[in-house]
Amino acid sequence: MERAIRKQLMESSELKLKVSEVLTERIEETARTIINSLRKGNKVLFCGNGGSAADCQHLAGEFVNRFRINRKPLPGLALTTDSSVLTCIGNDFSFDDIFSKQIEAFGAKGDVLIGISTSGNSKNVINAINAAKEKDIFIVGFTGDSGGKMKELVDILINVPSADTPRIQEAHITIGHIICDLVEQELFKNE
Repeated sequence: MERAIRKQLMESSELKLKVSEVLTERIEETARTIINSLRKGNKVLFCGNGGSAADCQHLAGEFVNRFRINRKPLPGLALTTDSSVLTCIGNDFSFDDIFSKQIEAFGAKGDVLIGISTSGNSKNVINAINAAKEKDIFIVGFTGDSGGKMKELVDILINVPSADTPRIQEAHITIGHIICDLVEQELFKNE
């Protein structure tokens, strides 16, 4: 077990070092885009499935409550959390529509959508991206190495250079935390 533990920790560490080499500029661009959007009174929307849904909730919580600084709330909304809305849409229409209908309801021009899918092929995330395009919402895709179908649809692709789902998810939450920190430091640096 000790060998397995060390192996997995090394894989995670090595991937994060690789992320720092290949994705730093895109992470910075994402943070700057979110900062500009929030300064204009817009919001950040998040969508994803499974572990990615949990990341959406986690990151939205960091925006609304705080990351490191006690400050005023920032508008972050996880489209993964309202069980009545999700099940209503899934039952009456399709699971593929659970995020796109919420984008239609809550999204506004100038918002930022972060769609999270390790494969880059989640149909409901892709539908949300297409709905966001219709509303002139800026789109960031968090994916794995290939980027899947999302790579052709998003404004910024943060494709973690791995095909291993657990490692991709670990990198996604790290990247999300970095973005939260950059946004908070920029918007509240004088507090």
